[in-house]
Amino acid sequence: MERLQKVIAYAGIASRRKAEQLILEGKVKVNGQVVKELGTKVSNSDTIEVNGVKLEKEDKVYFLLYKPRGVISAVTDDKGRKTVTDIFKKHVHQRIFPVGRLDYDTSGLLLLTNDGEFSYQMTHPKFKIDKTYIARVKGVPTIDGLKKLQRGIKLEDGKTAPAKVSMTSFDEKAGKAICEITIHEGRNRQVRRMFEAIGTPVVKLKRERFAFLDLGGLMPGEYRELTKHEVKLLRVLAETGKID
Repeated sequence: MERLQKVIAYAGIASRRKAEQLILEGKVKVNGQVVKELGTKVSNSDTIEVNGVKLEKEDKVYFLLYKPRGVISAVTDDKGRKTVTDIFKKHVHQRIFPVGRLDYDTSGLLLLTNDGEFSYQMTHPKFKIDKTYIARVKGVPTIDGLKKLQRGIKLEDGKTAPAKVSMTSFDEKAGKAICEITIHEGRNRQVRRMFEAIGTPVVKLKRERFAFLDLGGLMPGEYRELTKHEVKLLRVLAETGKID
């Protein structure tokens, strides 16, 4: 038996929080009856409807996308902008959603799936899945500034967890530098806010790696399906903190 909101989230219909909201609003039925109780538990034999649509059990799918800049990391956008799921519409029929998010102006590696449990394991900070970014910044960070990022820096929503940071190149005369940073949190615009906090705002940002995955020759807008072995390793990494 599983909590109703968890089942809805794992089906890829909505986040767990949004699923709770749908339940409270009376938009969810179990075996034909409206359910508004968040503690409700259901089994595989129960029939669940959300907004009048029966919850179908889809095969789980997992994709790695090279997200281009100028695309929203969402399923829909109320401003009519292109979303990452638009890229898949012609060839993927499952209801996939992005695992976490990359900003509109950020490019790079983004996972998409219809597996809510997998998404939770990949995004919750407690699982400490590393994400590595290349940041082109305005100005040249000081050694003290980089150490602040490494130790964790205070932002308006709290101190960040320690990060791995290195400066790969810089040009004092042009006033710019390129840095590599690895974090396991996923706060809104976190990397940009971290560099801004040390006085070197990000000009361009790209996510190069997610755990052991990289872009592997993909071009912006291209994607591939993860192998079963890759999905298994990601789960093991989340559950044990290491892979052999």
